[in-house]
Amino acid sequence: MNAPAETVSSGFRRRLLALTRKEVRQLLRDRSNLMMGIALPIVLILIFGYGMSFDVKNSLVAVVMEDHSPTAIDAIAGLPLSPYFSPVMVASMHDAQLLMQQDQIDGIVRIPPDFSRALAFGSARIEVVVQALDANRARTVEGYLQGALEQRVVVQIDRAGGHLSQAGPRVGSVTIEPRMWFNAANNSSWFLVPGLIVMIMTLVGAFLTSLVMAREWERGTLEALFVTPVRPMEILLAKMIPYFAVGMVGLILCLLAAAFLFHVPMYGSLLIILLCSVLYLFVALGIGLLISSVTKNQFAASQLALLSSFMPAMILSGFLFDLRNVPAVVRWIGQVLPATYFMELLKSLFLAGDLWPMIFKNCAILLLYAVLLMAATRAVTRKRIA
Repeated sequence: MNAPAETVSSGFRRRLLALTRKEVRQLLRDRSNLMMGIALPIVLILIFGYGMSFDVKNSLVAVVMEDHSPTAIDAIAGLPLSPYFSPVMVASMHDAQLLMQQDQIDGIVRIPPDFSRALAFGSARIEVVVQALDANRARTVEGYLQGALEQRVVVQIDRAGGHLSQAGPRVGSVTIEPRMWFNAANNSSWFLVPGLIVMIMTLVGAFLTSLVMAREWERGTLEALFVTPVRPMEILLAKMIPYFAVGMVGLILCLLAAAFLFHVPMYGSLLIILLCSVLYLFVALGIGLLISSVTKNQFAASQLALLSSFMPAMILSGFLFDLRNVPAVVRWIGQVLPATYFMELLKSLFLAGDLWPMIFKNCAILLLYAVLLMAATRAVTRKRIA
């Protein structure tokens, strides 16, 4: 009774092992794919990790001192001590405005001539003008300036450019003590690097495997396989296994770079991170195989893989932009992408820890995507056989 089942199982293992060996040898012969799978993750994480940052550091700020009293000098003493600013002393407000018009400075701090006397009566003002061509950077510079100035003196800051004045003095003995959860260093690398791992796994998984089946169709070798006893699922698994190994090597290299180059903390379990990454890598490989099976052309497959996986994942998964701030239609499209759920998983696992309800929910969604993609790829391949 069990002999036929054992024979089928033995034949499946034998055929799968033979096909996998063929794919491994082909991968080793094609050094470009191997280098893309291993070297590309390191190149991308170095370029994006060091080249992309939302932090504002060494921002040039012109300081106009119209009051040279010790009290006024003490009011701006925190600026040179801050890593976010490089203050430049200028003679007049006119000179500072010229520098801003020439895009040589990011902001102006003006100490009015009556600052010391007004401070003695409790109503001193410091004018802060921020260049707002880049609105996000302007808000960051403004916030840092306000914090640096308020460390030295209780002030009221006037925002330039038609904004309303905002009172800044503390009332009585009340002191605000801000704390930052999940990113205590206020370092954008902690936020970006987990997202970069998602982008790299999407690119490596979907892009590399999108070329696999299409290459077989172009070379005519797939038709030769179709006349053998091998089954469609065996072909697909044999295509996935070598690239899964390459993707895992790239993931490990990215995790090492995150820990030792960018010093991103890992509050969640490393085992959970690896398991979630394995699940998403199957999804990315499934996307690539499905694209490759449908297109039959390497160029078309590579372009479609970039347009349907990498680019949407970069823009609509929450990597760069908060999806809560975009129109509802765009937010719904983002919720369809598998990368959105893996992005949420990795960032939470790195910076917040093991949040089990979120882990179970997102892993279940990724598992569903992996099953559906594999079923769709198998169905497409079976149609081609017929």
